[in-house]
Amino acid sequence: MKSMEEMIAAAQKAAETIQTQMNDVQAKLDTIEVEGTAGGGLVKVRATARGRIIGVEIDESLMKPEEKQMTEDLVTAAFNDARDKADRKSAEEMQAIQGGMGLPPGMNIPGFG
Repeated sequence: MKSMEEMIAAAQKAAETIQTQMNDVQAKLDTIEVEGTAGGGLVKVRATARGRIIGVEIDESLMKPEEKQMTEDLVTAAFNDARDKADRKSAEEMQAIQGGMGLPPGMNIPGFG
């Protein structure tokens, strides 16, 4: 049996490894882009997998005062679509990292979804 000091040292090393992996995943999520769309592509929102909005593209056909409410609704829908895709990408990355640690499926660790 290991001594208490060895077990504590091993736990600290594991925690450091997990922290390093979490930092790596967070940095990677900032480089993965997703695109949310609405209105058949009339409105597009680009975001990182962390949910940071990179850009919005609105088709010129929607740039009419009488289309204001519909444009606002489509922008909202596109943002929500982008956010949903970002959440899914983030969850995929977290599951991959968690699986790489040899943890059993369903084991919940804070910060891993």
